[in-house]
Amino acid sequence: MHTPAGFVSGHALPAVLPATTLAFVFSGDRLLVAGGEGATSAAPVAARVPTLEALAAVSLDGQRHFLGALDGIPCVALRVPDGTAPPSGWRFAGLRSLFFALPDAELALAARAFQVVEWDRTHRWCGACGSPTRDKPGERAKECPACGLVAYPRVSPAMMVLVTRGREVLLARAHRFPPGMYSALAGFVEPGETIEDCIRREVREEVGVEIGEPVYFASQSWAFPHSLMIAYTAEYAGGAITLEDDEIADARWFAPGALPKLPPGVSIARRLIDATVARLAR
Repeated sequence: MHTPAGFVSGHALPAVLPATTLAFVFSGDRLLVAGGEGATSAAPVAARVPTLEALAAVSLDGQRHFLGALDGIPCVALRVPDGTAPPSGWRFAGLRSLFFALPDAELALAARAFQVVEWDRTHRWCGACGSPTRDKPGERAKECPACGLVAYPRVSPAMMVLVTRGREVLLARAHRFPPGMYSALAGFVEPGETIEDCIRREVREEVGVEIGEPVYFASQSWAFPHSLMIAYTAEYAGGAITLEDDEIADARWFAPGALPKLPPGVSIARRLIDATVARLAR
């Protein structure tokens, strides 16, 4: 997800928040919303994020983390205990199910909110000495009063690459994908690697082919759970497709006019594929 236009990031919680403040409330990895059931790209259904006024009306609250302001409206993230029953008229929903229910700006902020509350949940104790941590003044960080270790919200860089051969694109299907869906190759960066090193290694490991110099396309924050997806294209340089990674169920070359089922439009994978296919078709 991209940072929405009109959003100003912040971390210092204001002393007073208006009743209109948008509240992104999570129980586990599920967001509190009203409506939006069954939304699809073909049939979007509007969902609604609560305000602090709506939460007060149902006596629901938790530790607040300030995110910033969207078009002047403050936004906070909250976490309630796992298994919390939603108030009448509300429900807890996974973020993926809300791709076509929430406005893009609110979906992007929901993803940001989840990463913040999950980081807060998993960094209450120092990873070096085990002491309780505290919020570090002036920035979004946890510090250990005993040993001084400072921990920032975790972001895991991952690469994505669409390999091209003439006017064909190389798409793969992971075992975990929905039936029939293919996408570009992707993988996490290992310690000591550059993005370009990772791209070459992952392509070689997953499908056994070699590529030329990767060309940057775009990046996208991806809150599943805390990734930064950095997308590239690369020209095929040699080798036959050989599935050498247990995660990959199938990989093939596809012509622009015969593409398989692709990821949803909110993903950078779909943007990468659509833009590349349009370029190759010119």
